Amino acid sequence: MADFVYQAALHQNRDLYILHSMQINLISVGNRMPGWVQQGYDEYAKRLPRECELVLKEIAPGKRGKNSDVARIVKEEGERMLAAIPQGAHVVTLDIPGKPWTTPELAQAMKRWLEGGQNIALLVGGPEGLADAAKQMARESWSLSKLTFPHPLVRIIVAEQIYRAWSILHNHPYHR
Repeated sequence: MADFVYQAALHQNRDLYILHSMQINLISVGNRMPGWVQQGYDEYAKRLPRECELVLKEIAPGKRGKNSDVARIVKEEGERMLAAIPQGAHVVTLDIPGKPWTTPELAQAMKRWLEGGQNIALLVGGPEGLADAAKQMARESWSLSKLTFPHPLVRIIVAEQIYRAWSILHNHPYHR
């Protein structure tokens, strides 16, 4: 899919950009989400065109108990996340210490990603965050907020913001 090329006239600065298609992989620790989470995520993911497909890849969380080795669990979750990243993808972690983009800044990042012609991997860790190996693999880090969100809600927020950024780039009325 990444080889498919299409032309799109973007009305920002009256420039014509050649954009490549990309797949955005939301790689997130957690499974068995409530129906409302899947419904919210699906609502925004389906609005994106196939040239900017958003794909959820769920990583099974490690079993946690009162005597669990949390460091080992996070490391193993990180290994499963890294295995789910498409080869050659541009890796972006979602992490509180990351860069707090505004929606227009996200749109500019998305434009840069599209122009780069690579697939994207957005990494969302489990309850204890991301494994060090996942953080080291990242070329960028994005902070949704200084607040901590429930992981199920992050999926919906990311899907909506990706769609909103796409809307800005294509002068679509959704963002207005």
